[in-house]
Amino acid sequence: MSFFDEVYRVVRKIPKGRVVTYGQVARMIGTKNARRVGQALHANRNPEVPCHRVIFANGSLAPGYAFGGLAEQKKRLAAEGVGFVGEKVDMDRFLMSS
Repeated sequence: MSFFDEVYRVVRKIPKGRVVTYGQVARMIGTKNARRVGQALHANRNPEVPCHRVIFANGSLAPGYAFGGLAEQKKRLAAEGVGFVGEKVDMDRFLMSS
């Protein structure tokens, strides 16, 4: 399985209404390279992979979200019930433990 496929496999397991960080995904697949996880998600063209559920460690969204940018990522998360404090995800309530 390729690195990108491994990332997509892990991301598919994130439940609706929860988020994980790029670093968490990296650790789940046995690497420290969170930036490479971001590259994989940006390259994804399969809408069944819920890339919108992966965010930065400080709760920020990805300006380069592959399916419509930051505003679309926020819209998708909000539709799943994810709450925000300003422009950042409320990490205390919605971050999935890894």
